[in-house]
Amino acid sequence: MTRTALASAAAIRAGETSALAEAEAAIARIERDDGAINAVVVRDFARALEQARAVDARIAAGDTGGVLLGVPMTVKESFDVAGLPTCWGYPEHADFIASEDAVAVRRLKRAGAVILGKTNVPVALADLQTNNPVYGRTRNPLNPERVPGGSSGGAAAALAAGYVPVEIGSDIGGSIRIPAAFCGLWGHKPTYGALLSTGHNFPRTSGSGVALNVIGPLARDPDDLEALLDLLADAPLARPAPRAPGEWRVLLLEVRPHVAVQASIADAIEATGRAFEAAGAKVDRTSDLIPDLATQTALYMRMLLPALTRGKMPEGMQPPSLIDWFGLIDGQTQFRTAWNRLFEHYDAVIAPIWGTTAYPHDDTPLGQRLLIVDGEPTPAGAQMALPGLATFPMLPATSVRIGTDPDGLPIGVQVIADYNRDFTAIAVARAAHQLMMGK
Repeated sequence: MTRTALASAAAIRAGETSALAEAEAAIARIERDDGAINAVVVRDFARALEQARAVDARIAAGDTGGVLLGVPMTVKESFDVAGLPTCWGYPEHADFIASEDAVAVRRLKRAGAVILGKTNVPVALADLQTNNPVYGRTRNPLNPERVPGGSSGGAAAALAAGYVPVEIGSDIGGSIRIPAAFCGLWGHKPTYGALLSTGHNFPRTSGSGVALNVIGPLARDPDDLEALLDLLADAPLARPAPRAPGEWRVLLLEVRPHVAVQASIADAIEATGRAFEAAGAKVDRTSDLIPDLATQTALYMRMLLPALTRGKMPEGMQPPSLIDWFGLIDGQTQFRTAWNRLFEHYDAVIAPIWGTTAYPHDDTPLGQRLLIVDGEPTPAGAQMALPGLATFPMLPATSVRIGTDPDGLPIGVQVIADYNRDFTAIAVARAAHQLMMGK
């Protein structure tokens, strides 16, 4: 079993192992198992071993600082790493080699992390599964016939396969939260703008980040998730005072019949609510403070497609005018304000992040794809309302496992908190996981 990142760093710091030994072990796991999974598609093992030796030399000289001291990890292919390709799955960009590290990668290296390589993505980061003509298909280690999610699907697969303890991804339409849910992991979509995304740009471009998009951590362990968030955040984020599960105020968000959600997910959310109630927490299942979600979803979808395509819309569709775009930004602010009012009465909202657990591979374009929810077909595109719950109003959301479906697949949901209350989202997710999974 892969050690947690914090446990690995502590063992290296104590001299119980070395950065080189940890890197060699992670590389061996990847070389042994990844032929069937195809998660780590850009491998930089020789330089990683050099990094590990440099960390060990630093330790020998008495420098044991760095929260990720000697920890081997991978990063999503869409992050620039100097000397490695960044193509986002586009064949026409497969020859592009980044000249410098993304800001997030620099911060990881400064903290002592050893970067082994990069993990797979769908083309343009624009799907909820992971397949592209450059690197091929990534499979879910828990069931290779199922998708690992996307667009951080390779990141989640690398974690679920036990190659590394931590990863970084990005999220505009659930791209951290859904892979984490499908692979039974922890994933966090931060408050918009809380983490600097410089160096996570379309290939051969630079400049400002994409509207709605954030970068964030994935992990096998919640302590590691918090440590990465703290490390990567541009400024300190508020931390809640420690609380027992019974001290939280929780709203369960019922989205059916507007969005189809399989019964096992809805039942797990309800069971989580009952577990919080049994612990003494305030739990509501409805509230007059819930914003107009139909309008929010409509605005989100109008903003999402131009953001994903940088305004290069599909044939037959026009990009929004400047006036329209300003209207969308105004709407975003209005919905953020509405959610802020709701969070005066609740610490967190628990909601589905997707209407199914990990589903079979399907290369039908997302806009035409159908999901089967409890035997009934439903448009996959309609499911985008669920990740949009947190994305459009720029709120933090933590993906956490709360159960197992009848096929033995993990049930993951999102815990949404108020703006800049990222650690509250993680804390309530911890409580939910503890109540439902016993750890």
